[in-house]
This record gives sequence, structure tokens and C-alpha cells, in this order.
Amino acid sequence: MFERDLRIISCSVNNERTLLAVSFRQYTEEERVSRLLQSVSKYLTLLIEIHPINNVRVLKAVDSCVQVQFLYPVEGRNNSTESRLLLVSEDKYIEQFDIHVAEEEYKVVIQNSGQLPRARVADDLIWAQWDMMEQRLFYIVPKESRSTLKCVQFYPDESFNSILESHLDISVNDTQLKLVNFGYDHCQDQDVASKSLNLQVFTSKAGGLCVCCSLASDTPDEIRYSIYFLHKGYNKTFTVSLERTESHQLKEVAFMNLDYYVAAYLPGQFLHLLNIEHPDLLCYSLFLTGEDARIDMLQNCSIQSPLMSTVLDCHVGSMYAVSISDSALLQFLQNSKQDSERLAALHCALLYFQHTEDLEMQIIWWISENLSTCHSFDPIQEFIIASLYCRMCPETHNLDKLLPYTSLLDWIGIIPGVTCATDIISLPVLEFQNSKGFWEKLNSNLESVKYAEPHLHYHSNVLRREWRNLSEEREERRATAYLRNIFENAKKVLSHLDTWDSEERLVPLFQEEDYQQQLLMGLMVAQLKDHLMRHLQYVGKKKIDQIVLDYVANLLNLVHRIMKEVWRRYQLHSCIFCFDERGSTGEFAVFHIMSRILEAANGMCMPLPPGFHTLHFGLGVRCLPLHTLLHYIDTGVLRLTETCVGKLLKDLDDTEKNEKLKFSIVMRLPEALSQKVRQFWNHPINANFIARKYVKLLLEKLGNRQSSSPIPERLSVPVEFLPLNYLTNMLAEIENQGVHPYEKQDHVNVRFVEETALKHTMTFLGLKYS
Repeated sequence: MFERDLRIISCSVNNERTLLAVSFRQYTEEERVSRLLQSVSKYLTLLIEIHPINNVRVLKAVDSCVQVQFLYPVEGRNNSTESRLLLVSEDKYIEQFDIHVAEEEYKVVIQNSGQLPRARVADDLIWAQWDMMEQRLFYIVPKESRSTLKCVQFYPDESFNSILESHLDISVNDTQLKLVNFGYDHCQDQDVASKSLNLQVFTSKAGGLCVCCSLASDTPDEIRYSIYFLHKGYNKTFTVSLERTESHQLKEVAFMNLDYYVAAYLPGQFLHLLNIEHPDLLCYSLFLTGEDARIDMLQNCSIQSPLMSTVLDCHVGSMYAVSISDSALLQFLQNSKQDSERLAALHCALLYFQHTEDLEMQIIWWISENLSTCHSFDPIQEFIIASLYCRMCPETHNLDKLLPYTSLLDWIGIIPGVTCATDIISLPVLEFQNSKGFWEKLNSNLESVKYAEPHLHYHSNVLRREWRNLSEEREERRATAYLRNIFENAKKVLSHLDTWDSEERLVPLFQEEDYQQQLLMGLMVAQLKDHLMRHLQYVGKKKIDQIVLDYVANLLNLVHRIMKEVWRRYQLHSCIFCFDERGSTGEFAVFHIMSRILEAANGMCMPLPPGFHTLHFGLGVRCLPLHTLLHYIDTGVLRLTETCVGKLLKDLDDTEKNEKLKFSIVMRLPEALSQKVRQFWNHPINANFIARKYVKLLLEKLGNRQSSSPIPERLSVPVEFLPLNYLTNMLAEIENQGVHPYEKQDHVNVRFVEETALKHTMTFLGLKYS
């Protein structure tokens, strides 16, 4: 068709592959002068029928460069008789041509005999970017003090409209138009790249909208770039100090879209993965240098990111799929030295990758080894909160805005070599009706920012206060309808845990009653349900009930998962409840990890699986010296439970060492628990303690009441011991008035007190009691 080689600038084929649009340079300026062709246009844009070649239509014959791009509004449409073509002119305007074709025998013919219908899409633009996958056109119109980013959405019904407008504090002084994703024109880029704005717009599946812009720096060994998180209402400007500067290395930052992350990449220097969904805290963005920042096959070359997770090497014309390697990330997590690195890598592993058994296992093993190295955050809290967020949010739209994704409220750490400045920006203005997909999600994100996003996330402050208040109430006030509902919630949660199989029961967690933990479970269900009902009314009560139960049950399962992996790693078994043996090194390690789990749970006001405190106390008895064990009990690190204390009192014999342990434990028992378990220890010390407690309770209830009722049954042989006689007579009178503190233990009465006192006195005097 053409008699000579052409300098192609741009070309595009329609979806049906029947039309070809091509823009090319006819002659250079020197060729025109030498051939005396001053009246011939420098550039030509043609529309060609290619099924078969039958007709050529000239669309433009001008001295300015033109880019062409067919629209593909409907995926898989193969037999349409209409096509639409965008023409982007170097003269800073964009217009759309409507082309109608008809099939005649075995050829396709353009129907329009005269001028093709056209419509002006944009004017006065200085920068434009085409989104091929979503059929969107982003462009910037410069203003006096600021620039305006606009977006035109093209629809399947062949209409289009301007759907977004956002003001950016970006100074655009370029005189030439810069185009992104309209094809690669090597000649134009050579002319424009050195003086044009390096800017790209990226979107994410979750409704994120970012503008990435490279900025000029006054210092040769510094790189500056800004990321405008338009869906969050602020931008962050980063200044990076380069480790080394070599003349042959690129000095221009390339931006890549990885969906959950936006990457700023300078080959040979750094790779900055910026979190799009949670950009507020700098610690959730990965900043890599050296070998960690290496991208295979993309060393010191000019690159572009035309599609999500895709990179174009502009030098050789090759395209590559780009993704974060989970094995490389875990290796980086293992080798990281800074808390910022650990937190960013942990967050990436938990929220970016699909959860698998193996990945979770490796993360838990890393946590168990690094509990003492993380200073600015608790890795157990981050693991639980982020894992819950990842598991639950896909269930319901907008749930990600209501559930916490981190345990941190703030982070004041630094990233070596990187400084960051944050500025509040105005939110974009959207104009659309009944639009689904990305625009609906973006609008939802903007609405959450307007209504103070941090306050939408569930927090445990109210839960902690309510739990403390109810825990301190007297037992007789606990049988209220409100509390019955709370414990009914806890039973529903625990019913989810009954599905644990034999392998999951590797850890000896007991299905035992735990008033405090069940109270906390039920309260969490109630308060989380109220929180979601305020913001997700359209979901329905039944669905919210299920979400909440799943959330709390998954929380308990995650704690159990940590325990199971740790248990398996240190090869423990149920012999930890043989109290006559000392614990192994592995048991001590597990005890330390359980203490950190307890600390994490207390920090988040989070319930623990049934039997956790029993297991923790059992390990403590085996692993700790007595004074440390008692200190842990007194400070609340270890909690005494009926199961474990009862087993300890029954199984240990009464050697001097064991008596000291038992008595120290018995002395620290709460009253309600004391009445249940002391019966397991048949020993004078325990009897003496019970008698003293009984006397104390009776005297407290005596007050000023007096009675001359007959004395109840006492010892068969009267004892002439006046102080004891006086005390027993007084106690008998109180008992006769119906006061009995130990109603569930019939053998504890005045006769028991009298007999215990005599035994103790005789033993003290060295006499034999008979």
C-alpha cells in the first residue's frame, strides 16, 4: 500500500479487526525544505479498511503529531457495525470519531461518504493517560496556581462523560503535551522526557485512586516524588537520599501499579512499595535498597507500567508481569533489622498474599522467634488483627472500613534515608449515576473520609470498660436478662469451636467453664454487632449476626492456631500436667510465648480460648521457681483456675516443698474458687485455713444480733478450754439464726471449727490428739 518505509507514530486496530488507524510522519523538516514541499503537511493520519484493503480515508493532514486509539467498550464484541476512534493532537485537544461500517459481500466498507461525525472530548490539556482495560481517559488542564485532573469514562452505549475532577498542587510549566499509554514514540520521548512532567495515575480494585509524580530536587544525591492518595484526601512527598550516584545510572523514578501497592522504582538504588489501601502509617510501606530492591531483567532501563502488575521495558519493547515474591518477602522478614521493615513485611505477608497453611505456619514461627526483637509493635496483635481483617472483609461490602486492620494507633518511627511530608488535599468531585464497579467503590472511600474514617473502625475501649464493670458486680446481680443474653452469645461462639478435629486438639486446651472469658466473648459479640448495625443496616440483622459470630470465633481459632504451631514446633505433649516433674527447655519457651499471647490479649481486650489459663498455669508450675510463680500470680500474669488448682492439690503429695506450694496457692484463691477446690486437699493446714475463714465470715455477719437459742451438737466429749468454749458457743448461736457461709460444704460447721482448733493446738504443743 505504501511505496516507502514510514516513520510510524501511532496505530490502532478496532475490536472487530476490520479498521486500522495509523498516524505517521511524512517528511522531516529538512526533507521538506530540500524537496521544496512546503505546502505538504508534516504528519498524516489515515483510516484504512483492512478486510480486505479497499478504502483509505484521511482523517488529519497537519504539522502537529497525532496519536490514535480505538475504543473497546465491550469485551468480546466481534460483530458490531460501529467503531469509535480517539485522536489526540499535539495541539492539546482530544476528539472522538464515530465510524459506521457495512459488510458488502466479503468486504467491510465505511458507510460515511462525507465527513465522519466527531465530538470534542477535551481541550487545553497538557498531560493525558489512557486506561485501556477500563476505557478511561485521565487528563490534566493547567490553571494559574494549580492544575486540575479530570477523567472521562467511555461507556458501552457509545456515550461518554466527564466523571471526575480533582485539584492538584502540581506546577505544570511544560509547553509540550505528554502522553501516557498511547503507545511508545521513541522520537517524541527523546524530545519531551527531559523537560516534561513524570506523572501517572493508578487505580486499584478496592477503589483506590493515586497520582504519582516525580519532583525536581535541588540536591544531586536526592530524589523527590509525591503520591496523591485522592481516595484518602492527602498526599505524601518523599525525599530519598541516594547511597551512591553514578553517571550512567538513571535519575528518573519509574512508577508501577501492583494493585495493593504503588511502587516507586529507581534501578540500582531503591524500590518503594507504597500501600494504597492503608497509606496513613509509613510503617506499612516497604522501602527496599540494595539487593532487596533488585527487579530481575529491569536493571538500569527506562520502564513504564501500562497495565496493573505489568511493566514495559521501553528500550527493547518487552513487557513483563511484575509481582511480589512470597518466598523473597519471608526471607526479607527473617533478615530485617528495623521495626519498620518487620512491620511492613509482616503486613504485606498477611494482607497482600492469599492465606495458606504453610504461609501462616512460617509467619507464626517467625513471631515465636522475634517476640523480644520487636519494640514498637506487638507481632502477635498484628498477626491476629490483620488475619481477621483479611478473612472477614471479603464477606461484605464496606466491612473493611469498619473492622480494624492494625493494633497501632500511631507510629513515630523513621525509615533510614527517607523523609516524608504529609499534606491534606481537597477530595475529588465525582459526577455519576448508577455506576458500578470502581466508581462506586471510590465514592464509598470518599464518603468514609468525609465522615472521619478513623472513628468508623471498631475499637475495644468501650468493651474494656464494660467488661471491668460487669466483672466486679456481685454474683447475685449477674442473673439479669442482659447478662443472660451476653452468655448466650458466648455459647454461640463456643459452638463454632466444637468442630475442632483430633489433630487440632493437639494442644491440651480444655472445654471448661471460664466466667470471665465467656463474659468477654459475649460482650465483644454484642458491641461489635451494635457497631456494624449502625453502619451496615442494609445488610440485615441475620447477616450481621453471622459476621460477628464468625469474627469472634476466628479470633479464638487464630490464638489456637498459634498455640498448635508452637506446640508442634517444640514437640510438647500433655505430660505438662504431671506436676512432679520440672519443665523442659521447650516448655519454658512455650510458657514465654503464652505469656506474650496473654499480654497481647489484654492489650486488645481480646478473649482467649477455653482452657488457655489452665494450660498457662500448668506450664508455670512446671517451669518457674516458687517465688517467681507466686509473683506471676500476684501480678495477674497467671490466673488460678479450678481445673488446674484442683489437679495440683490432688496429685502432689504432701512433702514439705509441696505443702509450701499448695498453701501459697490456697492462700491466693478467690473466695468462690476456694470453696470449690480446698476439699481436694485433706491436710491440717488446709483445715485450719478453712476453719479460720469460716469463723471470720460468721463474725462478720454477727453484728449486734443476740440469741439465747440452744447450743447445737458439738464434740461428744466436752472440752474444758474456756476460750474455745466461748467462741464455739458464739458461733453456734449465729449458725442457729440461719447464717451458713458454706452451704455447699455441709461438713464445715462449728463442730469442724472446734475439732480443727483442738488438733492444731495439740500439734503446736507437741501432744498427741486422740
